[in-house]
Amino acid sequence: MRFASYMIAGRTGLALKTDGGWLGLADGDAGFPGTLQSLIQAGGDALARAAATLASAPAVDLAAVTLLPPLSNPEKIICIGLNYTDHSAESGFKQPDYPTVFGRFNSSLIAHGAPILRPAFSEQLDYEGELAAIIGKTARDVTEADALDHVIGYSVFNDGSIRDYQFKSPQWTPGKNFDDTGAFGPDFVTADALPPGCEGLLLQTRLNGQVVQQASISDMVFPVARLVAILSQFMTLKPGDVIVTGTPSGVGLARKPPLWMKHGDTVEVEIERVGLLSNPVRDR
Repeated sequence: MRFASYMIAGRTGLALKTDGGWLGLADGDAGFPGTLQSLIQAGGDALARAAATLASAPAVDLAAVTLLPPLSNPEKIICIGLNYTDHSAESGFKQPDYPTVFGRFNSSLIAHGAPILRPAFSEQLDYEGELAAIIGKTARDVTEADALDHVIGYSVFNDGSIRDYQFKSPQWTPGKNFDDTGAFGPDFVTADALPPGCEGLLLQTRLNGQVVQQASISDMVFPVARLVAILSQFMTLKPGDVIVTGTPSGVGLARKPPLWMKHGDTVEVEIERVGLLSNPVRDR
């Protein structure tokens, strides 16, 4: 199943992709099943029941509505750094034997099509194409063998980074949480429609049509299942939490000269069978 979250006339909507196109309902419409986040948090067969309802809903032109991130208000957005060996090397870091974990806040999230905004006081706006895994069932001390049972679906993420602010402190929080830098979407795809852990799928980032990152999800040092197991050792992962799983080599910071995103650029992150996330870049 594939869902999209949107806004129309001030109302939040949810659409389902069908063979005949997108069908959707908005808050206030008869039969509106709820937001994607509320359905994931409800658990059980809530998503399946929502899909059955939306299958007979009116058509929705997603180009005529305002798209939202699949989930706009997750409790936790857990990001993983240095999860591709080539990226660790190009960044000057020894490949860690334990995931590099940092947090992003929901105030930084934007949707497909919304502008990534570069602050006036920094030119160092960088792209990071990544796979996002969404938790669907509470996970605490789960084994790697059972971990994917707790992942309900996937989406695409661009972990836009202000590099000089990222390295102002040993922790990367400042440079990873500027408003309007965390692009997320456009869709949410249920895990049963994709290979386990999205293994083998191709990730590609393009800047103004030029490929700048390309890797297989299988190249991750810590695959999705292992990340869920490790993270659940020290925190309770809850339905609706998002794990942003890391970026491959090719980031602008590592290039000579550096390749920073600038006003007028368009950045795209595409993951095979998951979706194409596209955002213009604008000066704030």
